[in-house]
Amino acid sequence: MNTDDENPPDTPAGGKCGAPLRSFGRRRGRKLSARKTSLLTGGLERLKLDLSQPAGEDGLAALFADPIEETWLEIGFGAGEHLIWQAGHYPHVGIAGAEPYVNGVVAALSGLEAQELQGRVRFHADDVHPLLDWLPPASLSRAFMLFPDPWPKKRHRARRLFAAPLLTAMARALRPGAEFRFASDIADYAEAAIEHALHHPAFELALTFTSANRDTLPDWPITRYETKAMREGRSSTFIVLKRRPGA
Repeated sequence: MNTDDENPPDTPAGGKCGAPLRSFGRRRGRKLSARKTSLLTGGLERLKLDLSQPAGEDGLAALFADPIEETWLEIGFGAGEHLIWQAGHYPHVGIAGAEPYVNGVVAALSGLEAQELQGRVRFHADDVHPLLDWLPPASLSRAFMLFPDPWPKKRHRARRLFAAPLLTAMARALRPGAEFRFASDIADYAEAAIEHALHHPAFELALTFTSANRDTLPDWPITRYETKAMREGRSSTFIVLKRRPGA
């Protein structure tokens, strides 16, 4: 887990003085049981992406055990319920997931095993920025970033991951016309995300809606984070960006 001593309060997610991009957030929660440790060791070894090797000239299809037609990415998949839902409903899609929180990775591995979806999912159990640098240009057909760490204190807001540097990295990896979906239950984060989207030349803001219009996109399932927000009386904001051709 990162601490304020390790990362000064004003250290931005985009780096300082040319430093590499990085994400902030906890890496571990409660101690894993022996079974979960075994699942992490064995399951992740089979599904992890090897960033030390090039992705290959034929795109990303060779990374998956099952045949796929396109590749999607989820940034910060948490316990994996959204990623698993998408994999279950789109059998032609391979999904790469980035998540540094070890306990979440274990939960996702368990869910994938239960539904036998391991053949179309690959994990990067770490910061997403190295993965974005590794991906071939225009290799992703869709991406998701749902309910990321909100960093609500003003002195920490520069740590928020959804910002111009991330959009620039995503623009390289996404195909023209590809969707990038974002959601947050924190109003000022959602407002900032919309502003970033409106001002980035590689994206157009295609759609925005809130919890009041939750059925706008039927393939956007409710997750535990959204359920918690509703329980605590917070509306969520959902935005869809599209990669502009030629930008």
